[in-house]
Amino acid sequence: MLGVSRRYTRSTEEAEEILSNGFIKVFKSIDQYEGKGSFEGWIRKIIVNEAINYIRYKKNLFVETDQDWYDYGHEELNEQNDAQEILSLIDELPIGYKTVFNLYAIEGYPHKEIAELLGVSEGTSKSQLSKARNMLQQRISGLNLLHKS
Repeated sequence: MLGVSRRYTRSTEEAEEILSNGFIKVFKSIDQYEGKGSFEGWIRKIIVNEAINYIRYKKNLFVETDQDWYDYGHEELNEQNDAQEILSLIDELPIGYKTVFNLYAIEGYPHKEIAELLGVSEGTSKSQLSKARNMLQQRISGLNLLHKS
């Protein structure tokens, strides 16, 4: 579950805070688990919700600009660190893009549910995902061009 919470933050310390708060909620509401679906899935949902609450209260979800993305430097991609580099690129997305990308592409939430969780419109969720994908594609294409040179 640390990996789940880490996907929504920029540091392990923030992820650990989310995780500990999430498990407190798990233990306080264990009697609400009805045995339907997997127990791990139930916990994951609580951790994801805790991460969203953390972002909502500690950060402003949709304030970061596209320019923040371009301020990060990266080494070129190579076969040994492709996956780690891509995770790093996702980690550096503006927080709103990163949150929607994680909820949709990694967690599998539909846009309607993302919109409800984040308190935004479905269109905003779709727009944030599209912008996140475009940023990732641009950055990966740029790194691949460097690699081929």
